[in-house]
Amino acid sequence: MNSLIKSMTGFGRSEVSNQNCKMIVEMKSVNHRYGDISIRMPKKLSFFETQMRSLLKKYIQRGKVDIFVTYENLSEQTVELKYNQIMAKNYLDMLKHMEEELGVKNDITTTSLSRYPEVFTLEEQESDEEELWTVLEEALTKAVTAFVETRTAEGEHLYYDLTEKLDGMIKMVDIIESRSPSIVDEYRAKLEEKVKELLENNVIDDSRIAAEVTIYADKICVDEETVRLRGHINSMKKTLDMEGSIGRKLDFIAQEMNREANTILSKANDLELSNTAIDLKTEVEKVREQIQNIE
Repeated sequence: MNSLIKSMTGFGRSEVSNQNCKMIVEMKSVNHRYGDISIRMPKKLSFFETQMRSLLKKYIQRGKVDIFVTYENLSEQTVELKYNQIMAKNYLDMLKHMEEELGVKNDITTTSLSRYPEVFTLEEQESDEEELWTVLEEALTKAVTAFVETRTAEGEHLYYDLTEKLDGMIKMVDIIESRSPSIVDEYRAKLEEKVKELLENNVIDDSRIAAEVTIYADKICVDEETVRLRGHINSMKKTLDMEGSIGRKLDFIAQEMNREANTILSKANDLELSNTAIDLKTEVEKVREQIQNIE
Protein backbone atom coordinates (compact mmCIF):
# COMPACT_ATOMS: atom_id res chain seq x y z
CA MET A 1 0.00 0.00 0.00
CA ASN A 2 1.09 3.61 -0.49
CA SER A 3 2.31 5.40 2.61
CA LEU A 4 0.11 8.13 4.07
CA ILE A 5 2.78 9.69 6.28
CA LYS A 6 4.76 12.79 5.37
CA SER A 7 8.28 13.80 6.28
CA MET A 8 8.85 17.27 7.73
CA THR A 9 11.72 17.80 5.30
CA GLY A 10 10.66 19.19 1.93
CA PHE A 11 11.33 21.63 -0.89
CA GLY A 12 9.14 23.29 -3.50
CA ARG A 13 9.57 25.96 -6.16
CA SER A 14 7.29 27.62 -8.69
CA GLU A 15 7.43 30.49 -11.16
CA VAL A 16 4.28 32.09 -12.59
CA SER A 17 4.00 35.19 -14.76
CA ASN A 18 1.65 37.15 -17.00
CA GLN A 19 2.18 40.21 -19.18
CA ASN A 20 2.49 42.51 -16.16
CA CYS A 21 4.35 40.62 -13.44
CA LYS A 22 6.31 37.53 -12.45
CA MET A 23 6.20 35.70 -9.11
CA ILE A 24 8.75 33.13 -7.89
CA VAL A 25 7.96 31.15 -4.74
CA GLU A 26 10.53 28.90 -3.07
CA MET A 27 9.95 26.97 0.15
CA LYS A 28 11.91 24.55 2.29
CA SER A 29 11.40 22.95 5.68
CA VAL A 30 13.15 21.10 8.48
CA ASN A 31 12.00 19.32 11.64
CA HIS A 32 10.12 21.29 14.26
CA ARG A 33 7.92 20.32 17.17
CA TYR A 34 5.17 22.65 16.00
CA GLY A 35 4.16 24.47 12.82
CA ASP A 36 6.42 27.48 12.25
CA ILE A 37 5.99 29.27 8.91
CA SER A 38 8.26 32.20 8.03
CA ILE A 39 7.48 34.27 4.89
CA ARG A 40 9.96 36.67 3.31
CA MET A 41 8.58 38.80 0.48
CA PRO A 42 8.67 42.33 -0.95
CA LYS A 43 6.87 44.97 1.10
CA LYS A 44 4.57 45.51 -1.88
CA LEU A 45 3.04 42.05 -1.24
CA SER A 46 2.92 42.13 2.56
CA PHE A 47 -0.84 42.74 2.72
CA PHE A 48 -1.35 39.24 1.20
CA GLU A 49 0.31 37.48 4.17
CA THR A 50 -2.94 36.51 5.93
CA GLN A 51 -4.33 34.98 2.72
CA MET A 52 -1.06 33.14 2.14
CA ARG A 53 -1.03 31.63 5.62
CA SER A 54 -4.64 30.50 5.28
CA LEU A 55 -3.75 28.71 2.05
CA LEU A 56 -0.63 27.08 3.53
CA LYS A 57 -2.50 25.71 6.57
CA LYS A 58 -4.41 23.39 4.24
CA TYR A 59 -1.13 21.67 3.32
CA ILE A 60 1.19 22.02 6.33
CA GLN A 61 0.65 21.02 9.98
CA ARG A 62 4.18 20.70 11.41
CA GLY A 63 7.73 21.72 10.57
CA LYS A 64 9.81 24.88 10.35
CA VAL A 65 8.98 26.20 6.89
CA ASP A 66 10.82 29.09 5.21
CA ILE A 67 9.12 30.70 2.22
CA PHE A 68 10.78 33.20 -0.12
CA VAL A 69 8.72 35.24 -2.61
CA THR A 70 10.31 37.21 -5.46
CA TYR A 71 8.25 39.77 -7.42
CA GLU A 72 9.15 41.40 -10.74
CA ASN A 73 7.09 44.07 -12.51
CA LEU A 74 7.05 43.29 -16.24
CA SER A 75 4.81 46.18 -17.26
CA GLU A 76 6.40 48.47 -19.88
CA GLN A 77 5.05 51.57 -18.15
CA THR A 78 5.89 51.18 -14.49
CA VAL A 79 5.84 54.90 -13.67
CA GLU A 80 3.58 57.77 -14.69
CA LEU A 81 4.38 61.50 -15.09
CA LYS A 82 2.12 63.63 -12.89
CA TYR A 83 1.48 67.40 -13.17
CA ASN A 84 0.87 69.17 -9.85
CA GLN A 85 -1.40 72.06 -10.85
CA ILE A 86 -1.76 73.48 -7.32
CA MET A 87 2.01 73.58 -6.80
CA ALA A 88 2.57 75.28 -10.18
CA LYS A 89 -0.10 77.92 -9.38
CA ASN A 90 1.49 78.58 -5.97
CA TYR A 91 4.88 79.15 -7.60
CA LEU A 92 3.33 81.47 -10.21
CA ASP A 93 1.42 83.50 -7.60
CA MET A 94 4.56 83.88 -5.50
CA LEU A 95 6.61 85.07 -8.53
CA LYS A 96 3.93 87.67 -9.38
CA HIS A 97 4.03 88.86 -5.79
CA MET A 98 7.82 89.24 -5.99
CA GLU A 99 7.46 91.20 -9.27
CA GLU A 100 5.06 93.67 -7.66
CA GLU A 101 6.92 94.02 -4.38
CA LEU A 102 10.47 94.23 -5.72
CA GLY A 103 9.73 95.89 -9.06
CA VAL A 104 11.55 93.31 -11.11
CA LYS A 105 10.50 91.88 -14.44
CA ASN A 106 8.70 88.53 -14.27
CA ASP A 107 10.22 86.49 -17.10
CA ILE A 108 8.71 83.16 -16.05
CA THR A 109 7.83 80.71 -18.83
CA THR A 110 6.06 77.38 -18.83
CA THR A 111 9.37 75.63 -19.42
CA SER A 112 11.12 77.33 -16.52
CA LEU A 113 8.10 76.81 -14.24
CA SER A 114 8.14 73.08 -14.99
CA ARG A 115 11.65 72.85 -13.52
CA TYR A 116 10.53 73.93 -10.08
CA PRO A 117 10.40 71.14 -7.44
CA GLU A 118 7.30 68.93 -7.44
CA VAL A 119 5.61 70.62 -10.41
CA PHE A 120 6.23 67.42 -12.36
CA THR A 121 6.66 64.10 -10.49
CA LEU A 122 7.16 60.47 -11.47
CA GLU A 123 4.84 58.12 -9.60
CA GLU A 124 4.84 54.35 -9.65
CA GLN A 125 1.63 53.06 -11.12
CA GLU A 126 -0.72 51.33 -8.71
CA SER A 127 -0.81 47.60 -9.29
CA ASP A 128 -4.04 45.72 -9.63
CA GLU A 129 -4.33 43.89 -6.28
CA GLU A 130 -6.65 41.23 -7.69
CA GLU A 131 -4.24 40.52 -10.53
CA LEU A 132 -1.28 40.35 -8.13
CA TRP A 133 -3.07 37.89 -5.84
CA THR A 134 -4.15 35.72 -8.78
CA VAL A 135 -0.52 35.30 -9.88
CA LEU A 136 0.80 34.93 -6.33
CA GLU A 137 -1.87 32.40 -5.36
CA GLU A 138 -1.08 30.25 -8.40
CA ALA A 139 2.68 30.39 -7.73
CA LEU A 140 2.19 29.57 -4.04
CA THR A 141 -0.20 26.69 -4.76
CA LYS A 142 2.17 25.14 -7.29
CA ALA A 143 5.15 25.53 -4.95
CA VAL A 144 3.38 24.02 -1.93
CA THR A 145 2.05 21.15 -4.08
CA ALA A 146 5.61 20.32 -5.15
CA PHE A 147 6.69 20.78 -1.54
CA VAL A 148 4.12 18.25 -0.29
CA GLU A 149 5.16 15.80 -3.01
CA THR A 150 8.76 15.80 -1.76
CA ARG A 151 7.51 15.36 1.81
CA THR A 152 5.30 12.47 0.76
CA ALA A 153 8.11 10.75 -1.16
CA GLU A 154 10.41 11.02 1.85
CA GLY A 155 7.55 9.86 4.08
CA GLU A 156 7.18 6.70 1.98
CA HIS A 157 10.85 5.85 2.54
CA LEU A 158 10.40 6.43 6.27
CA TYR A 159 7.29 4.25 6.32
CA TYR A 160 8.96 1.20 4.82
CA ASP A 161 12.12 1.62 6.87
CA LEU A 162 10.15 1.99 10.12
CA THR A 163 7.91 -0.98 9.26
CA GLU A 164 10.98 -3.12 8.63
CA LYS A 165 12.51 -2.06 11.95
CA LEU A 166 9.27 -2.77 13.82
CA ASP A 167 9.06 -6.25 12.26
CA GLY A 168 12.64 -6.86 13.38
CA MET A 169 11.77 -5.74 16.91
CA ILE A 170 8.88 -8.23 17.03
CA LYS A 171 11.38 -11.02 16.23
CA MET A 172 13.61 -9.83 19.07
CA VAL A 173 10.64 -9.92 21.46
CA ASP A 174 9.96 -13.49 20.28
CA ILE A 175 13.56 -14.45 21.10
CA ILE A 176 13.32 -12.89 24.57
CA GLU A 177 10.02 -14.62 25.32
CA SER A 178 11.31 -18.01 24.17
CA ARG A 179 14.63 -17.66 25.99
CA SER A 180 13.28 -16.52 29.38
CA PRO A 181 11.85 -19.93 30.56
CA SER A 182 15.12 -21.66 29.67
CA ILE A 183 17.04 -19.28 31.93
CA VAL A 184 14.89 -20.31 34.90
CA ASP A 185 15.37 -24.02 34.13
CA GLU A 186 19.12 -23.53 33.81
CA TYR A 187 19.19 -21.61 37.10
CA ARG A 188 17.32 -24.44 38.85
CA ALA A 189 19.75 -27.04 37.48
CA LYS A 190 22.78 -24.99 38.59
CA LEU A 191 21.24 -24.38 42.00
CA GLU A 192 20.53 -28.09 42.55
CA GLU A 193 24.04 -28.98 41.49
CA LYS A 194 25.56 -26.44 43.84
CA VAL A 195 23.40 -27.57 46.74
CA LYS A 196 24.38 -31.23 46.10
CA GLU A 197 28.03 -30.29 46.25
CA LEU A 198 27.50 -28.51 49.54
CA LEU A 199 25.33 -31.17 51.13
CA GLU A 200 27.18 -34.11 49.59
CA ASN A 201 24.96 -37.14 50.26
CA ASN A 202 22.31 -35.34 52.31
CA VAL A 203 18.76 -35.09 51.00
CA ILE A 204 17.94 -31.93 49.06
CA ASP A 205 14.96 -29.90 50.30
CA ASP A 206 12.94 -29.57 47.09
CA SER A 207 10.62 -27.00 48.63
CA ARG A 208 13.56 -24.74 49.49
CA ILE A 209 14.94 -25.14 45.95
CA ALA A 210 11.50 -24.34 44.51
CA ALA A 211 11.23 -21.22 46.67
CA GLU A 212 14.65 -19.95 45.56
CA VAL A 213 13.81 -20.61 41.92
CA THR A 214 10.49 -18.79 42.28
CA ILE A 215 12.21 -15.73 43.75
CA TYR A 216 14.76 -15.75 40.94
CA ALA A 217 12.11 -16.26 38.25
CA ASP A 218 10.10 -13.35 39.62
CA LYS A 219 13.19 -11.17 39.66
CA ILE A 220 14.05 -11.76 35.99
CA CYS A 221 10.51 -12.12 34.63
CA VAL A 222 9.86 -9.81 31.68
CA ASP A 223 6.49 -11.20 30.62
CA GLU A 224 4.61 -7.97 31.36
CA GLU A 225 7.25 -5.87 29.60
CA THR A 226 7.30 -7.99 26.44
CA VAL A 227 3.48 -8.04 26.27
CA ARG A 228 3.33 -4.25 26.57
CA LEU A 229 6.21 -3.78 24.14
CA ARG A 230 4.55 -6.04 21.58
CA GLY A 231 1.38 -3.99 22.00
CA HIS A 232 3.27 -0.71 21.48
CA ILE A 233 4.95 -2.05 18.34
CA ASN A 234 1.61 -3.12 16.86
CA SER A 235 0.07 0.22 17.86
CA MET A 236 2.85 2.09 16.07
CA LYS A 237 2.34 0.00 12.92
CA LYS A 238 -1.36 0.84 12.94
CA THR A 239 -0.65 4.52 13.52
CA LEU A 240 1.72 4.58 10.53
CA ASP A 241 -1.27 3.66 8.34
CA MET A 242 -3.37 6.58 9.59
CA GLU A 243 -3.92 9.84 7.72
CA GLY A 244 -3.04 13.30 8.99
CA SER A 245 -0.41 14.55 11.40
CA ILE A 246 0.72 11.51 13.43
CA GLY A 247 4.25 12.53 14.46
CA ARG A 248 3.37 13.47 18.06
CA LYS A 249 1.46 10.23 18.65
CA LEU A 250 4.33 8.17 17.25
CA ASP A 251 6.75 10.01 19.50
CA PHE A 252 4.65 9.16 22.56
CA ILE A 253 4.48 5.47 21.59
CA ALA A 254 8.24 5.42 21.03
CA GLN A 255 8.81 6.78 24.55
CA GLU A 256 6.72 3.93 25.96
CA MET A 257 8.64 1.40 23.86
CA ASN A 258 11.92 2.79 25.16
CA ARG A 259 10.72 2.47 28.76
CA GLU A 260 9.86 -1.23 28.30
CA ALA A 261 13.15 -1.93 26.48
CA ASN A 262 15.10 -0.33 29.36
CA THR A 263 13.30 -2.49 31.93
CA ILE A 264 13.93 -5.67 29.92
CA LEU A 265 17.62 -4.80 29.68
CA SER A 266 17.86 -4.09 33.41
CA LYS A 267 16.34 -7.52 34.22
CA ALA A 268 18.46 -9.46 31.72
CA ASN A 269 20.64 -11.97 33.61
CA ASP A 270 21.88 -13.97 30.65
CA LEU A 271 24.38 -13.14 27.90
CA GLU A 272 22.07 -14.05 25.02
CA LEU A 273 19.15 -12.20 26.60
CA SER A 274 21.32 -9.16 27.34
CA ASN A 275 22.63 -8.99 23.77
CA THR A 276 19.11 -9.24 22.37
CA ALA A 277 17.86 -6.58 24.79
CA ILE A 278 20.72 -4.27 23.77
CA ASP A 279 19.88 -4.78 20.09
CA LEU A 280 16.22 -4.12 20.89
CA LYS A 281 17.01 -0.87 22.71
CA THR A 282 19.27 0.22 19.82
CA GLU A 283 16.45 -0.32 17.33
CA VAL A 284 14.00 1.59 19.53
CA GLU A 285 16.43 4.54 19.59
CA LYS A 286 16.71 4.44 15.79
CA VAL A 287 12.92 4.47 15.50
CA ARG A 288 12.69 7.42 17.92
CA GLU A 289 15.18 9.37 15.81
CA GLN A 290 13.36 8.69 12.56
CA ILE A 291 9.89 9.59 13.76
CA GLN A 292 11.18 13.03 14.77
CA ASN A 293 11.04 13.74 11.03
CA ILE A 294 7.39 12.71 10.60
CA GLU A 295 4.76 15.45 10.34
